[in-house]
Amino acid sequence: MATAKQGDVSGAARYGSAIMTADTLRTAALESKAWPYEEARKLLKRYPDGKPGGEPVLFETGYGPSGLPHIGTFQEVLRTTMVRHAYEEMTGLPTRLVAFSDDMDGLRKVPDNVPNQALLAANIGKPLTRIPDPFEKYDSFAAHNNAMLREFLDRFGFDYEFVSSTDYYESGRFDEKLKAVLRNYDAIMAVMLPTLRAERQATYSPVLPVSPTSGVVLQVPVEVVDANAGTIRFIDADGSVVEQSILAGRAKLQWKPDWGMRWAALGVDYEMHGKDLIDSAILGGKIAQILGGRKPEGLIYELFLDAKGEKISKSKGNGLSIEEWLTYGPDESLAFYIYREPKKAKSLHLGLIPRAVDDYWQFRGNYHGQDNKERLGNPVHHVHNGAVPQDAMPVTFGLLLNLVGVMGGGATKEQVWGYLANYLPGATAADYPELDKLIGYALAYARDFVAPTLVRRAPEGVEVAALQRLDTDLATLPADARAEDIQNIVYEIGKSGGFAELRDWFKALYETLLGSSQGPRMGSFIALYGIGNTRKLIAEALAR
Repeated sequence: MATAKQGDVSGAARYGSAIMTADTLRTAALESKAWPYEEARKLLKRYPDGKPGGEPVLFETGYGPSGLPHIGTFQEVLRTTMVRHAYEEMTGLPTRLVAFSDDMDGLRKVPDNVPNQALLAANIGKPLTRIPDPFEKYDSFAAHNNAMLREFLDRFGFDYEFVSSTDYYESGRFDEKLKAVLRNYDAIMAVMLPTLRAERQATYSPVLPVSPTSGVVLQVPVEVVDANAGTIRFIDADGSVVEQSILAGRAKLQWKPDWGMRWAALGVDYEMHGKDLIDSAILGGKIAQILGGRKPEGLIYELFLDAKGEKISKSKGNGLSIEEWLTYGPDESLAFYIYREPKKAKSLHLGLIPRAVDDYWQFRGNYHGQDNKERLGNPVHHVHNGAVPQDAMPVTFGLLLNLVGVMGGGATKEQVWGYLANYLPGATAADYPELDKLIGYALAYARDFVAPTLVRRAPEGVEVAALQRLDTDLATLPADARAEDIQNIVYEIGKSGGFAELRDWFKALYETLLGSSQGPRMGSFIALYGIGNTRKLIAEALAR
C-alpha cells in the first residue's frame, strides 16, 4: 500500500523485475499528470532549489481527538503520503510527515460512542488532555484517543511523527509565536472579525485563556497587558479579573488562528483539506503571514457522500467506517478507491466494494506490462509506493460473489476451493494466498449483502427454449472445457435465440440462474461452477 514506509529513491526504483534509474524515474514523474505529481510540483515551485538549509519538506495532517479516528483521518493521511512519495520520487530530497493532534482543544460535547458519559459531561470545556479517560485505560481522554490514532496509523504502516498540541503549548515550542500573536493582536482581529456575526464579534478573542479556577478553556474577550511577556487580562467565569500568562499551557488559540500559528511555528509546507474548510484555510494563511510564516501548499478535496448522495455526517451516522470496509474488502481496495479523483465528490458505501476490489486487481495486473509513463499514472503505483507486487488475481471478486451466491449461505472456504479446482487445476490456498483472502471477503460480503437479495425467477417466453438449448450444448462439452469455448456457446444462443437484444439473454441468465439482475461473464462462471452444477441450475430454473 501507499502506507508503506518511505523508500530510498536516491539510487534506483525497482518495479518487479524491471529497474528504473533515479534519473529516469524523476524525468517520468516530472511529466506525469497523475494528481500526486501535480501536487508535488507545487512544492517544486515553492522551493525550486529545495528547502533552504537542506531542511526536510514538512507535510502535515491534523486530527481532533474529541472522537475516535475514522475514514476521513485515513484518507487524508493516505493522500498526503502519496504526495509525499511523489515529491521524493521527483527530487530525492528529504521529507517529514507530522500527524498533529489538537488535543489542547476544549471538549464541546459528549460523544455518543463512549462510556462514562456523566464523567465527560462534568468536564465540558476543559482541554482534552485534562479530562479523565472514560475508558479508564489512559491518563486522559486525549491520551486514549491519541493512542487509538497512533495504533490506527501504525496498522497501515504510515511513516509519520506524532505531535501533541498540548505538549507544544506546555513545553514552550509555541511561545515565540504566541507572543507574536499578542504583538499582532489587532491585525489578527482585523482578519477574523469581518467573518463573524455581530454578537460574536463583541466577545471574540483569538486567544482562549484557561481558567485558573475551573480549568475550562474560556471564550472571553482579553486585553493584552505585555505582549513580549505573553501576559493578558480577562474576566473569569466567577467574575474575577485575572491577569496571567498565555504560555506554558495556560491558554490556547481559537482553531483558525491556531491553524495559521501552527503553520508558521512548524514551517508546514503542505497540508490538504476538504472543500468545507476553504474559507478557514484562507484565514489561516493570512494569520500565518502576519506571524512571519507562509500558507502551505495543499489539495482541496471533495467530501464523501453516502449511498443517497448526502454528505457524510458523524452525528447522523450515515458514514462508512474503516472496519466495515475492511470486513468485506482488502486494505488495498480502500486505498485504491480513495486515491481516485480526489477533487470529485464520491459516494462511500458498502455497495462500492466489489467494483473497487476488481478495479484494483485489474490495474495491478496491467501495471508490469506498462511503460514508465503509464505506470506512474496507474493508481496502484501510488497505492504501493512504486513497489507493486507482480502476482495477478486469476478470479474476479465479482465471480467469487456469484459462485458463493449460488452455493448458499453455508458456503465455506474449503468448498469454494473445491470449485476452483475446475478453474485452476491443482491450485491451493498456499499457492494463492491473496486469492484465499479474497475468498474470505467474498464469503462475508455474500453472507451479509448478496444472499438476502437473491431471488431466482422462472424463465419466460424465448428464455425457456434458450435455456434448454444451453443445457443441451453444455452436455456435449468435457468437464474441463475452456471458459472461452463456453462463452462462445452462450453468445451464439443469445444471437440466434429470438432475443431483441443480446443483453436481454444475459439478463435472463443472471435472473433465472443466479437470482440477480447483474452478473459475471457466463463462460467464466460456468467453467468455475462446473458444467454439471450449471446444468442442475438450469433444470431448477426450468422446473419453476
